[in-house]
Amino acid sequence: MIETAASKAVDAYAHFKQKAGEYAVRFVESGMVVGLGTGSTAIHAVRRIGAMVRSGELRDIVGVATSTATLREAMELGIPLLSDDLPREIDVTIDGADEVDPAFNLIKGGGGALLREKIVAQASRRLIIVVDERKLSPQLGTAWPVPIEVMRYGYTSQVRYLTALGAQVTLRMTADGTPYVTDNGNWIVDCNFGPLENPEALARHLEARAGLVEHGLFLNMATDLVVAGGDGVRYLPRP
Repeated sequence: MIETAASKAVDAYAHFKQKAGEYAVRFVESGMVVGLGTGSTAIHAVRRIGAMVRSGELRDIVGVATSTATLREAMELGIPLLSDDLPREIDVTIDGADEVDPAFNLIKGGGGALLREKIVAQASRRLIIVVDERKLSPQLGTAWPVPIEVMRYGYTSQVRYLTALGAQVTLRMTADGTPYVTDNGNWIVDCNFGPLENPEALARHLEARAGLVEHGLFLNMATDLVVAGGDGVRYLPRP
């Protein structure tokens, strides 16, 4: 089979994702409660943790899954899991992001798990974000819409509200043409506001609206960033 430039690029970024995810596991220590992220980069951290638990390199680890997909993976890997009511504080969470600005503000939710991801992030002492270099952005909203989890009840009224805020609103669909349903039974709308001059103000508007369950703006939460690219893996503490 002839290898094209596009296929080489896909393979390269898959490799970068693996490198970033695995690098972040060096911050996990025995005895910790660890948030297990969702997505194509964070899954490499989950798998590395599972391998280290099986080999005995990590002991007394308890995981917190941010989605049912990660939950299934963690169970298959033999990672012990904390109960869903989160009775203990989380020491460190390793998760991905769709877009990261220079201040480590994030857009998340491309994988549909933004609500549980934010619950886990807010319950964590340390949030380590793992990305490939494509996810770095000068300004949130430049390359990615803001995902918002919405209740089905009153959905059309939410679209009107979001449109009034300046968004181009798209209901997320599955491959079979039906609306995507989150682990919590809600829908997701992807809202293109363009580059966000004031993400904090937008977040306040979204949080004030009943029926908007959660938004994908993760502001002032990430403490560490791991970026993988053609020049290798870079670790950056929050500025």
